Amino acid sequence: MIIFANLLVVIAQIVDYVLWAYAWILLARVVISWVNADYRNPIVRFIYAATEPVLDPVRRRLPVFAAGVDLSPFVVWLAMLFLQRLIVASFYELASSLR
Repeated sequence: MIIFANLLVVIAQIVDYVLWAYAWILLARVVISWVNADYRNPIVRFIYAATEPVLDPVRRRLPVFAAGVDLSPFVVWLAMLFLQRLIVASFYELASSLR
């Protein structure tokens, strides 16, 4: 059971790191939308390609507020925090109970 517990810890850490990295990519997307960066830049294209599949469905379901404020990055960020707290903490708790 120790090996399975260690495997769960590794999975929890990987999920935690992936969600952490995606949060930074999401923050970069928000900053890019503020400064109106050049879309021909490969980094900007990567950030748009990485975030648009997640943001677009959320954006279609949210109402548009005054002045066209897009709240989809905030909603996705809250969902990521929820998943991070729920999934990662659950994996750590399960791993500690198996030891």
